[in-house]
Amino acid sequence: MAFGSMNSGDDAPMSEINVTPLVDVMLVLLIVFMITMPVLTHSIPLELPTASEQAAKKEKQPTDPLRLTIGADGSYYFGAESASKVSIEGVAEKLKTAKAEKEDLIVAIAADKSVEYDYVNKALEAAREAGISKIGFVTETKSVAK
Repeated sequence: MAFGSMNSGDDAPMSEINVTPLVDVMLVLLIVFMITMPVLTHSIPLELPTASEQAAKKEKQPTDPLRLTIGADGSYYFGAESASKVSIEGVAEKLKTAKAEKEDLIVAIAADKSVEYDYVNKALEAAREAGISKIGFVTETKSVAK
């Protein structure tokens, strides 16, 4: 092996790369990956249930919801195109009779964007008192101009 003195007078830069730190880092990474890979590939054996086509056909289709519309002035209407106003007491009575007729009743509330939340809250409270648990809110999707 050739060892040179530090004051040989040759000012040329050293052109050899010391690969020992690179090999050390690569060995550490190899060991880390060897330890973590069995943990990552470990899976839990599950036996998932399978559904038959006959069972899927027997399921009931969801019914059409009862639509409750709340206008900007806080007036209540039943149905999408109804023009007759109903008081909050009338809303509560209508929801109770509809729930008695249909056990799995779904109520869709379509409230105006500018209506006060108090009117929506009263409608939700009337639905809760009628025993209705499936309540949805109707929204409008905006069309994006291209």
